[in-house]
Amino acid sequence: MASTTGTGWAQLRQQARSLETQTDTLFHTYSQYAALTKPPPTASEEELRTESQLKDILERRESLITQLSRLLDSEATLTSSALKQNNLVRHREVLHDHRRELQRLTAAIAESRDRANLLSNVRSDIDAYHASNPGQAEADYMLEERGRVDNSHNMMDGVLSQAYAINENFGIQRETLTSVNRRIVGAASHVPGVNYLIGKIGNKKRRDAIILGCFIGFCFLMLLFFR
Repeated sequence: MASTTGTGWAQLRQQARSLETQTDTLFHTYSQYAALTKPPPTASEEELRTESQLKDILERRESLITQLSRLLDSEATLTSSALKQNNLVRHREVLHDHRRELQRLTAAIAESRDRANLLSNVRSDIDAYHASNPGQAEADYMLEERGRVDNSHNMMDGVLSQAYAINENFGIQRETLTSVNRRIVGAASHVPGVNYLIGKIGNKKRRDAIILGCFIGFCFLMLLFFR
């Protein structure tokens, strides 16, 4: 009897695990409908079939868990296994999570479809109103154009404000550098020998420039002479 019960338990658990795997696969397909940004106005045949399959599998898993619970109760008088009890609790928890996930996805799909239908209806009403009131439609168009022009002006004002701010910042930096330069020149003029040293450096640069110029001229003349 215990062997027969053990065999039945193993078969039922295998079926439960297989149905859990199938549930995960169906959830992967069903969740794609909830991720659509523009769902169709009505549910497609594939969407309805996937939802129906999910509900059917969840019911079958509920029945299997009930059978597993009965088998476990029948073993209570013999050697009730703690491992089997943990397995049963785990199957119930997974089933509960999957039921909540199905409810969440179904609600998300319905909300997304209602929102898309509402926007479509509003757009249709607006188009119908414009078709029956061409004068109002033209006025609305002019208001939209004016709004776009105002937005462009506001954007240009923002760009000009940034340009003025940058220009003012450059002016402040230029004044700061000029002030620093005056301070450096003033400090250098008060240090003994600095002006003489600066003059010597300038004379050396001029002398080096003259020597270099003469050398280049000599090379040029030699080049013309030996051609």
